[in-house]
Amino acid sequence: MNHDPIDLIDPALAAPLAALRSASADCSAPARVEQALMAAFAQQFARKRWYQRLSPAQWGWTGGLGSAAAAALAVLILRMPGAADAPAPLQLDDGLAFIALASQERIEQETHPRMLEASLQRTELAALGVPVSPETAGDLVRAEMLVGADGSPLALRLTSQ
Repeated sequence: MNHDPIDLIDPALAAPLAALRSASADCSAPARVEQALMAAFAQQFARKRWYQRLSPAQWGWTGGLGSAAAAALAVLILRMPGAADAPAPLQLDDGLAFIALASQERIEQETHPRMLEASLQRTELAALGVPVSPETAGDLVRAEMLVGADGSPLALRLTSQ
């Protein structure tokens, strides 16, 4: 008699389980039924996911097109006028450089530019983006503006006095 581990755990069940094993040994499905069930199971669960249907060549094309699209997007973003072309925030530079308010071409095309000077309090420049602290709010700032012949502003320079 063949003993299962369950027979060793509970000896009272050994005899009924042996009778059940011998009775069920005669009850088996014909081989063709098992084959039909296995074929139906394989057909039902053989559906591939979308990514499993692509061949390696198709995956190569997909990767190439994705890479090309990413490169084209990067080029378009770099060529877009935006933050790189925006004028720098206004800051005091002690007369070293002007901040362009017009394009470089427009400034170069101006035949008779003029320089205008004024003294302003820092609080008046807060609307232009110049940082103002309470300690320096009353200080005077010298502003020099390059203007065109028609009076349009071309460049600005702020210096402390």
